[in-house]
Amino acid sequence: MPTSVSSQPRQELDNLLEEAGDVVFRLNQIGQLLFASQRAIARIGGSAPLAGSALAKLVADGDQAALAAALAEVSESRAPKLVEVRIKTVDIEIWHELRISAYNNANGALELLVVGRDMTMQHATEERLRHMATHDGLTELPNRLLLSDRMRMVIANARRSGQGFSVATVGLDGFKKVNDGLGHPIGDAMLRMAAQRLRKTLRDSDTLARVGGDEFVAILPGTATEAQIKLVTGRLIATLQSPFEIENHTIYVGASVGVSVYPQHAEDEIRLLALADAAMSRAKETGKARAVVYNPSLAGPPQHDISLEAAMFQAVREGEFQLYYQPIVDAQTREIQGFETLMRWKHPTLGMVPPARFIPIAETNGLINLLGAWALKAACVQLKQFEEVAKRSLYISVNISPRQFRNDKFLDVLDDAIAFSGLLGEQLVLEITEGTLMIDPVHAESILSKMAERNARIAIDDFGTGYSSLAYLKRFPISVLKIDRTFIRDLPGSQKDGAICNAVLDLAKHLNLSVVAEGVETEEQLLYLEQRGCQYIQGYLTGKPMPANVALAALKESIHANVVPAELRQVAQ
Repeated sequence: MPTSVSSQPRQELDNLLEEAGDVVFRLNQIGQLLFASQRAIARIGGSAPLAGSALAKLVADGDQAALAAALAEVSESRAPKLVEVRIKTVDIEIWHELRISAYNNANGALELLVVGRDMTMQHATEERLRHMATHDGLTELPNRLLLSDRMRMVIANARRSGQGFSVATVGLDGFKKVNDGLGHPIGDAMLRMAAQRLRKTLRDSDTLARVGGDEFVAILPGTATEAQIKLVTGRLIATLQSPFEIENHTIYVGASVGVSVYPQHAEDEIRLLALADAAMSRAKETGKARAVVYNPSLAGPPQHDISLEAAMFQAVREGEFQLYYQPIVDAQTREIQGFETLMRWKHPTLGMVPPARFIPIAETNGLINLLGAWALKAACVQLKQFEEVAKRSLYISVNISPRQFRNDKFLDVLDDAIAFSGLLGEQLVLEITEGTLMIDPVHAESILSKMAERNARIAIDDFGTGYSSLAYLKRFPISVLKIDRTFIRDLPGSQKDGAICNAVLDLAKHLNLSVVAEGVETEEQLLYLEQRGCQYIQGYLTGKPMPANVALAALKESIHANVVPAELRQVAQ
């Protein structure tokens, strides 16, 4: 039975209100309790509130003003209103969303009905989402977004106080060898441990963020003199020199540190980060395991990854990324068999940004997953247009980055691209480097097998330059080997390069694999490879990477000749 502090005629109404919400109250016009549901009483604890007590007494002190304002507004306007407050219980304060509405009772007096909904789960979810948006998922340190916010705050405080501060970029030395040699699970564990060590080395007032694969940034308020910087950076380096004990592995890495100082070196966020990164690069170049404070002799204005990264996100929004296509040609007939898809970025002021600059950044910050998914789908759709012009079947070859390959959603992205474009699976070649496969061979075998189930063909890109064992050619469902251009460049004059190419071609023949020779630039190279049984070639001799419209125009001209036209070979990159 509900606890009522009103007259008996209210009993039927109160019975109906009992199940209306997590907490239900009926108030008079000035906010005094007339009724509280059993659920409300149980949540608050103790006995039922007495007649005449104020609902405000059940609400956290900091929320009483908001509640009073909402009650007054509803009493005056008679329009329902929502307000979020913390209701006090025996042990804690619980967020509730209260819906307040007004009505006249049987005697014509104004009363207020308050129905509350427990918001604990919603607030917890929102807090988790806020945390995820501002923190690195691996180390739980602030990410670039929160780092940027903290940096602006520190700069504002420094301007008011006139006190300088420093920014330190910490890059691990030798981390790639850990990832490549022991696998990403060990590497991830080491990064978490490194983050913990660095955090313990710093003060509570300092900010430590993870900004890349093996890079951290520390904001050090009040640390601006040479002695202060030397003390802090020495501790940062020392804490990472101790061995890491992970799963029976004893791992040694060091750290190189670069420092910029406000306001001596710069007064804005991007510049300070850029200069610290430039100094860290110099520390690595000059021996590692040391700290370098920026000075103008470290080269001209550095173009830091963070500033370029910001431009990359803008480029995604503005559609500045493009796909270029390089023909893959039958070595005997010179007929185009397919195209390799290559990503290009044309910046409005920087011009063409080299892939070697933006791909590693995208790989580090995860943007490669977005760009890679777009490229895969767009390339598959583009192939259908190529086929409509060529009047025959072609194939498209797409590079898959290490991060894409490890992404749990990659197979879904692959399925979506195939289904959306309507391609047959075998028309799609996915290029993967040897190093990607060696990161985690067990995982690689599982993913490659699932890719093969979709009839997609797997190509080993830059074959012969990585770390893989020949045994993996038997173990993995590989269809194509791509001979790296470094083995083609000096043909036919180099005896050693010729021996390597012959060995790859002979190996592929016995394993029933196709071979594409990359970087073919002369007729002599093409003739040499053709005579030794290389099926396909790719390079400037038969076509540079080009926009889709140029490739389509060239395909139209080659329909009757069945060879690569001169326009296709000469098109600018």
